[in-house]
Amino acid sequence: MSPVLPVWFEIGSMVILVGILVFDLLMIIKRPHVPTMRESAIWVGVYVALALIFAASMFIIGDAQHGSEFLAGWLTEYSLSIDNLFVFVMILGAFKVPHKYVQRALMIGIVLALIFRGIFILAGAALIERFSAIFYVFGAWLIYTAWKQIKHDEENADGEGWMVRAFKKVLPFTDEYHGGHTSVKIDGKRYFTPFLLVLIALGSTDILFALDSIPAIFGITQSPFIVFTANVFALMGLRQLYFLLGGLLDRLEYLHYGIAAILGFIGVKLVLHAISHNELPFINNGEHIDIWTPNTWVSLGFIVVAMLVATIASLIKMRKSGERIHGGAYEKE
Repeated sequence: MSPVLPVWFEIGSMVILVGILVFDLLMIIKRPHVPTMRESAIWVGVYVALALIFAASMFIIGDAQHGSEFLAGWLTEYSLSIDNLFVFVMILGAFKVPHKYVQRALMIGIVLALIFRGIFILAGAALIERFSAIFYVFGAWLIYTAWKQIKHDEENADGEGWMVRAFKKVLPFTDEYHGGHTSVKIDGKRYFTPFLLVLIALGSTDILFALDSIPAIFGITQSPFIVFTANVFALMGLRQLYFLLGGLLDRLEYLHYGIAAILGFIGVKLVLHAISHNELPFINNGEHIDIWTPNTWVSLGFIVVAMLVATIASLIKMRKSGERIHGGAYEKE
């Protein structure tokens, strides 16, 4: 049985992570600006380095199981966060958010993502503890989500989700942004600005992605601490990644296939795990079934290969179509 991580390590890690997030938030408030590609690349590199340092500390203070579970979980959540970011790009573009307000919108979206994922982590951990057959449900949901990824459904690409449409029907909105505020008084009457609609769209998107990401990482580890820290590290630097990648996200044509492969793989793994720990009376008379389940290292290898293949294939397709990167923009040669 794997040793338990020291309490001081878990508490200390949480304090440091919250401190980093608060620092990032204060930086936006004090220095609202559009970061350059160089600045964005540096910060993305810093956050990735912090995640790898944390993984190394998990190997040292915990063991190989803790370290490998964190790495696999972080890479899974990072890949799903990039997909989340792709939707953020479409929403911000659909609402024509001014550049100077993009950072604020992204940071609020990321904070909302952390809150929703934290809620789902607690709920998921409670369900697993009381109802082991929930892995059947998690697995089936991820396989269904993988299929949706393959279809690459973009019906909400315009940002007009049902929640946004509902708010537009019941509240008065202005057509213009007013200094990044969510509401403004005009002729003594309170109006709401499009920035509120942006936050509603980002928040509803975060809920949908939490429904996918939390079951996915619970397929790798059942440790709430590892699940939460992997999510925090995956979301760190997402704001800077937005400015670094620029228009690249919608040019990575095969990225959603890589994400679909990861979700499908973990979905199958969860179903296999549920079968090997079966307690449902109508399956094998409620007895466990001895069946092979991929371990963490197999999962880690599959995740890395899936993302590499999807990214390389997308870049090759871009090259063949004559597109090239130029100062963060993408042009035809």
